[in-house]
Amino acid sequence: MTSATRQPETAAETLPPRLIATDLDGTLLRDDKSVSPRTVAALAAAEEAGVEVFFVTGRPARWMDVVSEHVHGHGLAICGNGAAVVDLHGGPGAHRFVKVRELARENALDAVRLLRDAAPGTVYAVEQTYGFYQEPAYPKLHMETPDSLAPAEELLGPDHQSAAEPVLKILAYHPEIDPDAFLTLARLAIGDRAVVTRSSPSALLEISGPGVSKASTLALCCAERGISHEQVVAFGDMPNDVEMLTWAGRSYAMGNAHPDVIAAASGRTVANNEDGVAVVIERLLTELP
Repeated sequence: MTSATRQPETAAETLPPRLIATDLDGTLLRDDKSVSPRTVAALAAAEEAGVEVFFVTGRPARWMDVVSEHVHGHGLAICGNGAAVVDLHGGPGAHRFVKVRELARENALDAVRLLRDAAPGTVYAVEQTYGFYQEPAYPKLHMETPDSLAPAEELLGPDHQSAAEPVLKILAYHPEIDPDAFLTLARLAIGDRAVVTRSSPSALLEISGPGVSKASTLALCCAERGISHEQVVAFGDMPNDVEMLTWAGRSYAMGNAHPDVIAAASGRTVANNEDGVAVVIERLLTELP
């Protein structure tokens, strides 16, 4: 497997970029979830110049309609924090899964048990390739109605209606704990049984399979194209972007980014509402040979 750990081999600034990897919410998208005309133009200009664009998001594939009109070239996006590579060419509702890196149900059940013990009051939802399931006490945090309601242990059990469908991630919500404290607690409790991160301003954690992250799946996609990490420019704003920003040769924290993201990135740009991704892309394109 291609490593998602950046190695300081060549100064990335000396190499022309071949791939732009950008998060969506809080990064490429404005707060109203729109893609500004300036950003649309910058993405198209990058593709026209031969620089591939990958959307790399925690969103499930079915929420990708927000950018489906702006897909160029390969048409691929990395969804679920690296749990799936999706072909968006078919448009909303017609996407195709190219690669799935699932969370084994045994690992998911371990994570649920360990986090319940460490943080009583935690409630769960289960994100699968096509379905979304949640516990009755899980709040309405998402843009859809769950396919079924049941305790997480039942949702992840062998007799559930979705047992044959891969689990991409589980979501864990706590109504009282500070979001960063909850993330630290969960990582200590779950250990190497799963990868724990977060992208929400609330105490909502996203739990994926061991080794699964935006960075590791992006590294796989780049290896298939003969693209080195030094030729990648990445953008993000929340803790689920940290590994990707650390791996990429050049990386930018948004003006609205979490402190951990600012520490991980090699550069900064203005906030998402000020088209920070477009600002950098425009400059990068002027530097191409």
